[in-house]
Amino acid sequence: MITDDGPVIFPDAELDLEDLDITSRDGLLLDIVNGHIRENLEDELVQEALKTGVDLRHYSLEVERELRGVEALSITDYIRESKKIAHLHKEMKQCDCILADMEQMLGTFQQDLGSISTEIQVLQEKSIEMSVKLCNRKNFKDKLSEFLDKLIVTPKLIEVITTVVVTDQVFVKGLKELDSKLQFVEAEQHTLAATDVADVIDKLKTKAIIKIRYYIMEKINEFKKPMSNYEVIQQTLLKYKYFYEFLQTHSTQTANEIKTEYIDTLSKVYYSYFKTYQTRLIKFEYEECPSKADVMGAEDSGSKRYGLSMFSSAKSIKSKSTVFTLGNRDELIEKELEWPVISPTHLTDKQLPYEAIFRSIQYGLIENVCGEYNFITQFFKVKAEKAQDVFTDVMGRTLSLIHKSVETYMENCYDCIGIMLCAHIVMNYHALMKKRNLGALVGFHNKLLQVLWPRFNYVLSLSIHSVRETDPSRLAELDTRPHFITRRFGEFYSAIHTLNDRFPNEQTVRSMLLLQSEVENVILRMAAEFQDRQDQLVFLINNYDLMLSVMLCRASEPNKEVLSVQDLLNRRINEFVDEILSPYFGGMISFVKDTEKKLENGGAGIPLNETYITQLVRGFTSDYKRSIESINTHVMKCFTNFKNGTIILQSALTKMVQYYNRFQKILSQPPFKTLPCKADMVNIHHVMVEVKKYKNQF
Repeated sequence: MITDDGPVIFPDAELDLEDLDITSRDGLLLDIVNGHIRENLEDELVQEALKTGVDLRHYSLEVERELRGVEALSITDYIRESKKIAHLHKEMKQCDCILADMEQMLGTFQQDLGSISTEIQVLQEKSIEMSVKLCNRKNFKDKLSEFLDKLIVTPKLIEVITTVVVTDQVFVKGLKELDSKLQFVEAEQHTLAATDVADVIDKLKTKAIIKIRYYIMEKINEFKKPMSNYEVIQQTLLKYKYFYEFLQTHSTQTANEIKTEYIDTLSKVYYSYFKTYQTRLIKFEYEECPSKADVMGAEDSGSKRYGLSMFSSAKSIKSKSTVFTLGNRDELIEKELEWPVISPTHLTDKQLPYEAIFRSIQYGLIENVCGEYNFITQFFKVKAEKAQDVFTDVMGRTLSLIHKSVETYMENCYDCIGIMLCAHIVMNYHALMKKRNLGALVGFHNKLLQVLWPRFNYVLSLSIHSVRETDPSRLAELDTRPHFITRRFGEFYSAIHTLNDRFPNEQTVRSMLLLQSEVENVILRMAAEFQDRQDQLVFLINNYDLMLSVMLCRASEPNKEVLSVQDLLNRRINEFVDEILSPYFGGMISFVKDTEKKLENGGAGIPLNETYITQLVRGFTSDYKRSIESINTHVMKCFTNFKNGTIILQSALTKMVQYYNRFQKILSQPPFKTLPCKADMVNIHHVMVEVKKYKNQF
């Protein structure tokens, strides 16, 4: 209980809580009160009072008294400051009036700004409208000016077209201007303005066409003059190639007339030039050329025998033109392929092989064709098939002339190497044209090859047939030296193999294999004519050696044909070595072979013929030096190739030493090791010293 004097505490009072229902709705209010209590308890002052043990009731009364004192002081202050508060209130009312006036003034200003913005928007729309109108007028002015510029024919243009020469650049510029006006008038022919100037422009066009036609025709006629430089004339026409373009656009009939005249004129000019050139050039061909009789198996008519060593200086059956030897003729395709054409006026008495004449004609044709094809594509504005058609019209007769002349010449040509050189010249020039990205002569080159390759195969077949039909019994007296067929084949093989390496041809390879087979067969038939086996072997070795030496002259590495001949040579050399050793050391060699076979089978039943073995030992010891000398002398007489003779001699002596060494080994085994004749055997080192004396004999 609280009174004016403070709270009254009843310490002995008891609370009756039996009727308290904490489950009723008033329980919520208790929760709220408890919440306030907890918040107050968290206050710092309350917590401090609780810590110091102050009585809260007394503390509350003290606070209340302080509040009442502060309240009294505040009322006193308000009363003391009442005038100032009244003055402040008055000033606040005045400020409210001022602010109201400002609000009214700003509202009026806002309305004025709104009207100004509307006016600005109207002005902006008018400005845009005026700008569009101005732009349209400018565009119209530009188009009108352009239209008038393209349409109006100025006095200066009329003067240029009618009076200025066509080669002047002023005329060319005027012609281009006229061309643009003609195209514009044609596009705008529905307008009255275009109709008004059409007559003037048409007259100018006619005048320009007449002047251009006269100029181009005059230049074309210059091709017909003797000694005229075609390239200079064509370069001049290319400088003014726009003239023909103008004619194609505005006078197709005149353009076709000029093209026809050019084709007709140049066709005749090229035909006449090449006909005269090749007629004059062919007069300088070698007077003596291979004939049908100059085949590989034909016997030399200048002598009864034709035996040549590889160092022989005898001349070929043709004094000027080689038949089976390449010589330096391949320089034509290695070094001279793009040399300038041959001038007949500079030849005087000089003579040439046909392939040199053929090269000069073909290269002259290529140079003219390249220039002509480029001119046609640039001047007549044609490409691909159309360009090829015009080119064929210009060069067709000339190409037919050259093809026919080659075909006619090949009907009586029997120079196999020359024909192959011509074929390789064609293939090289075909590659050159491909490199220059020009296919104008593909068909022509194929036609030439269709003439050259069949003729080459035919002439080669004549040589094959001649070798096959060679009858050794009908030839002049044979000796052991190399036969002329062997040398001819070796040189011919080297020539064909060298050329065929550049552009391999399977048919040529097959034909050469057949020819080699026939040559080997005829050599065997010739060898059979000798009665003595040694003579047969010497003949075969000399021929195989010559064949191999010549075949290797130009070969970078041995091929299967060369290896085949090498194998034949080695087999014959081995056989000859056995033959040449037999007269001097045959007994020892037979004894060694027979005894070694028996020793391999266990040595049973080996007869001990002391007398025979003693004869072998003493015979070798006393005669081996004379035997080596005799072998050396015989080899010197048999072989014309010193190098080959050295190889054969060393092979024979090496084989003799080997057999003697084997003979010594046999005698060192039972039942021979106790023979007294072993003391008479010469030391093998002495034999080898004697052999070394002949090492550098050749």
